[in-house]
Amino acid sequence: MEHHKNFSLKDYNTFGIDVSAKAFVSVSSVEELKEVLQQVYAHELFVLGGGSNILLLKNIDQTILHINLKGRVLEREDENYAYVRAQAGENWHEFVRWCIAHNFGGLENLSLIPGNVGTSPIQNIGAYGVELKDSFVSCEAIHKQTLQTKIFTKEECHFGYRNSTFKNENKDKFIITSVLFRLTKKQHQLHTGYGAILAELEKENVDNPSIEDVSDAVIAIRQSKLPNPKELGNSGSFFKNPIIPKLAFDKLVEKFPEMPSYPVSTNEIKIPAGWLIEKTGFKGCRREDAGVHKNQALVLVNYGKATGEDIYRLAQEIQKKIWDVFDIHLEMEVNVIK
Repeated sequence: MEHHKNFSLKDYNTFGIDVSAKAFVSVSSVEELKEVLQQVYAHELFVLGGGSNILLLKNIDQTILHINLKGRVLEREDENYAYVRAQAGENWHEFVRWCIAHNFGGLENLSLIPGNVGTSPIQNIGAYGVELKDSFVSCEAIHKQTLQTKIFTKEECHFGYRNSTFKNENKDKFIITSVLFRLTKKQHQLHTGYGAILAELEKENVDNPSIEDVSDAVIAIRQSKLPNPKELGNSGSFFKNPIIPKLAFDKLVEKFPEMPSYPVSTNEIKIPAGWLIEKTGFKGCRREDAGVHKNQALVLVNYGKATGEDIYRLAQEIQKKIWDVFDIHLEMEVNVIK
């Protein structure tokens, strides 16, 4: 277990925001986690994983609890599927590549998503036509007050678009310690029809792609559009793609016939948030050290010395413009800590 006082969080959030915490403790086992929860009141703890989906606006007057549980193991398998458990502190991308190295399929489209395994169910992370829930079996979590372990099944997680029970009825009540996935061992179901995956595979002259080929294509696409957080502070996609009623979309498309869209149901349409932001002129814009990335309008960046407030103000400016032009509310995907 690792303890610090007045600890800088600059290296513990992917935006690189230089704020500090009253105290910092990193745990590497469930036993250490329970020990901390026994010593510190749950409401005085701020739980931190990979720091990839948060925007810190101020110093944290709480004890930061850093979840650093490590380990990944093949728990069981049958003829068709491998059941793999990963501990919450495992880096997500490294875990995906480990699965691919073992020929376990299902997560390849989620390559290079920043963050750790433990936070992946909270957001129901997704990319290129695949979501975490597609391979999710269950997760183990510790109740912050009772210290009891609970296993959440897929049904109990109430997964939605970038949503789960951990953002709603069970928000701030549990700490996820591990996640169990069901992954294919053969006859992998490849998802190559979303985004530019097929084009990338064709560019590489790949006719019969493997799960590693798909992962490599996703990595190449993301690296061409998304800045490396270690080089340019960011949190990946800052906004959710809005889902609007089909009637509202039909009216908008009359005015903006080039507007891209994806049907969600017979009555709902998903609009790419990046297109909305680019259409309103924000792509590549900069407000001192806060900006919108030049290659991907969905990504807000810290050019070096931006504060959380600087980035938040820019995000609000974008939201207002999208509302004024399209009458669409753009919801932030990043958790803003005020």
